[in-house]
Amino acid sequence: KLLSLVNSGSLDNALQMFETMIKSSTFVWNVIIRGLVDSGLFEKAIEFYRRMQFEGTKPDKFTFPFVIKACAGFFCLNAGRNVHSIIIKLGLNLDIYICNALIIMYAKVGCIEDSEKIFEHMLIRDIVSWNSMISGYISSGNGWESLMCFRRMQTLGVEIDRFSYISAFNACALEGCLLHGKEIFSHVLKNGVELDSMIQSSIIDMFGKCGEVDYAERFCNGISHKNVVVWNAMIGAYALNEKSIESFSCLEKMQDVDNLVPDAVTKGYLLSHLVLETALIDMYGKCGSLAFGERIFFHMKKRNLVSWNAMIAAYVQNSMDKEAIETFQKLQYETYYVPDEMTFASILSAYAGIALPKEGKQIHCHIFKSGFSSGTFISNAMINMYAKCGDLDSAQRIFDNMLCEGKDVISWNTIIMAYAIHGFGEYCFGLFSDMKNEGYEPNESTFVSILSACSIAGIFEQGWNYFDLMKNYYGLDPGIEHYGCMLDLLGRFGDFEKAKTFIEEMPLAPTHRIWGSLLSASRHHKNIEMAEVAAEGIFSLNNDNAGCYVLLSNMYAEVGRWEDVERVRLLMKKRGLVRIKECSIIECHGKTHKFRNYEKSENGIKFVYDVLGVVSRSIGENLYLCGDTKFKVSSLLKTRANSPMWHSVRLAICFGLIRTSIGEPLIIRKNVRICEDCHSAAKKISLVTGREIFIGDPQMYHRFKDGRCSCGDYW
Repeated sequence: KLLSLVNSGSLDNALQMFETMIKSSTFVWNVIIRGLVDSGLFEKAIEFYRRMQFEGTKPDKFTFPFVIKACAGFFCLNAGRNVHSIIIKLGLNLDIYICNALIIMYAKVGCIEDSEKIFEHMLIRDIVSWNSMISGYISSGNGWESLMCFRRMQTLGVEIDRFSYISAFNACALEGCLLHGKEIFSHVLKNGVELDSMIQSSIIDMFGKCGEVDYAERFCNGISHKNVVVWNAMIGAYALNEKSIESFSCLEKMQDVDNLVPDAVTKGYLLSHLVLETALIDMYGKCGSLAFGERIFFHMKKRNLVSWNAMIAAYVQNSMDKEAIETFQKLQYETYYVPDEMTFASILSAYAGIALPKEGKQIHCHIFKSGFSSGTFISNAMINMYAKCGDLDSAQRIFDNMLCEGKDVISWNTIIMAYAIHGFGEYCFGLFSDMKNEGYEPNESTFVSILSACSIAGIFEQGWNYFDLMKNYYGLDPGIEHYGCMLDLLGRFGDFEKAKTFIEEMPLAPTHRIWGSLLSASRHHKNIEMAEVAAEGIFSLNNDNAGCYVLLSNMYAEVGRWEDVERVRLLMKKRGLVRIKECSIIECHGKTHKFRNYEKSENGIKFVYDVLGVVSRSIGENLYLCGDTKFKVSSLLKTRANSPMWHSVRLAICFGLIRTSIGEPLIIRKNVRICEDCHSAAKKISLVTGREIFIGDPQMYHRFKDGRCSCGDYW
């Protein structure tokens, strides 16, 4: 019964039964010790062996091979030597099974000389003895001695089995000995040795480690039925030879062609290699699975500059600009690597994301000192960064300082988009003409820039002309962003019938960009029915943009549809969406100041509220009841503290009015779109104070001057 439990793998039940049995029989102890060893519980097996002796049961020749294997598995040389001395005292030191176990044990713990002594003093050797010695040399890192032993085995006419060949191939792989490897491979083929998966994988591994990945590939392709072991060997061969793309391709074939699931060894091959680790970070960054990319990066044993660049770029691609900048700073201060052009190109995008002029100028100085400022790639990124920071003059200056041969089509696209997001649509048309006159062919991105200019500035006819030009003259197929710009124009002018028809006739499936544009237009024109159409489109995409839900909820609230407000709120909760906490940032005298809605905790903010009260009265704003809504009186009384008057952008404006010189423009950055009430207030403040106010959100810059905004009151 005990033996059958051990053989079936039910070790827990076997141990329970063992404790209830009379333990005078050596056989019973041998069975349970073997079970522990087979389960990898080596320390426990040694403990039971000692307990066996303590309880007066003598071990026999069948006990020792298991105990020796446990000592080898536990890497316990002292215990192994003690067992060996007992074996000698009992006169069992010439037993072939015990000797074979001792050879393996001493080799595993690094005492190959002891293995050699035992092997040479054996009166009788079997195939296991030879294989133990051959593999023992490999365990000790001596491939040449292993091959010598294999040759000696052949010379003496000892019959070679599959384990002999596997060890011989491993020895060739260890020493990079291609000539011997090919010879043994020929021997295998001539003798008609059955090529099971272990031999196949050893051959692939040998060719790969000898640098002959083409041989490995040809042999692998000739295997009709490959299992995970064989695929792993091929993936490993590619990884070892810096063929990361082929390694991933091999992984895809393994999954798609043979329908096999990668195991821990597969993942180990991929994750243990610097090139592949970096490629995985890049891949996870691009597909939005950043947590996986971070896990790989943080667990890398070795990183190079490419790895750091990949992580920084992954953060930027996922709009995690703060994390990208922190990683860049760690690269500078915690490693000896010097940032290169790729590093700066990525980090400039991150600084463009946080859009702070001071930070932008600091990184520009760093790039200048590093000698990369004249490169086209970097110059394009700096134009974008300065534009996003609200500094169009610096963006234009960098563009102008680029030599004609240093500019490319991306340079033109970037400067056009720079002026587009600031509402200078007409100026963008001139840039487009200059670009063509200089001999640059517009591409899809060019038309995204020029159509964005039309959309933001509300230039209807020209927008459609450029859209037709793109399709009919340049033969370019519009993408979602191009269709989105045209829908913005239709929505801006309230032509919802054409907008619906336009969406229906689009050759592309509508995305959140399309439905979001329709929703914004519906909000602007207070068309609740069309807003619901747009919302249904957004909901059907399972979109995770909480802003769309908030916008719809606010529209329902404005018309007093409280049940619908609650429905949208519950839908957000169900989908795990949380409203983004709004904040506004302004730089004054080299310091960055951040404000949040209704914030009253920051030191020294009380005077900002005092100024805010004065400013609000000067623009004729009611202290609490901003905007035209149908909120219930009871609801208004409950939410007086949440009046738009206390929004972060107004706090930032008032702070800027106090801390900057008279007449100096204010540049403010918001993390979400500006609300209607604050937009209206900013226009009035610009008129009353005579200040120019720039407020940038994730999409565009609003330039308030003399009571007007560059967006034409549509955003």
